[in-house]
Amino acid sequence: MLARVYSCAVIGLEGVIVEVEVDYSNGLPAVIIVGLPDAAVQESRERVQTAVKNAGLHFPRHRIVVNLSPASIRKEGPAYDLPIALGVIILSGRLPTEIVENTLVVGELSLDGVVRHTRGILPMAATARANGYKRMFVPESDAPEAALIPDLEVYPVRTLAHLYDHLAGHRSIEPYQPSESDTLEPLFTPTDFAEIKGQEHVKRALEVAAAGGHNVLTLCPKNRRFSP
Repeated sequence: MLARVYSCAVIGLEGVIVEVEVDYSNGLPAVIIVGLPDAAVQESRERVQTAVKNAGLHFPRHRIVVNLSPASIRKEGPAYDLPIALGVIILSGRLPTEIVENTLVVGELSLDGVVRHTRGILPMAATARANGYKRMFVPESDAPEAALIPDLEVYPVRTLAHLYDHLAGHRSIEPYQPSESDTLEPLFTPTDFAEIKGQEHVKRALEVAAAGGHNVLTLCPKNRRFSP
């Protein structure tokens, strides 16, 4: 029985939908990951297997093949841990295959099944909405970021067992609702560049550095005072 879960890759600033297919075949027990994965994705074999067991769930003793499609795009990082684990659980028959329709799943797993922070959540959420997905399961710490995208139900997942209980109907996860604390307060700027006369090239350099989050060092000729 083929299990299919949808996740997302980030290429530059754009997200790309990744189809995580999980199936098994005859042979010695093993987990094979194909679809141009990097070393971090390959290491998910050990993380997923241990996390599934520590969540109190059965890990099939088969030769499991995981295909990350499209194969032409390089898959990087541990964000595929949670969708691979979910695919394995569906493959074992504990959840129906249609349970994750119109759903995007991302998240790194620790060995005890805790879902950890994943980078690139905002472009992933934007890609999910642009491609018609209705809901998204993300690490609990990343829910406020994903919730910035409107018209998308964001479910904060604390552990793999937590997600399984929700999908199996044992204990529901409520969609994340932004609170007032999520609203950024206006920054206090004690100095405005409009008050500085001249030094246009220096002000331009500082603006570029601030916009890009870069460090900047200003040097002045000896015996001259520089006051930006």
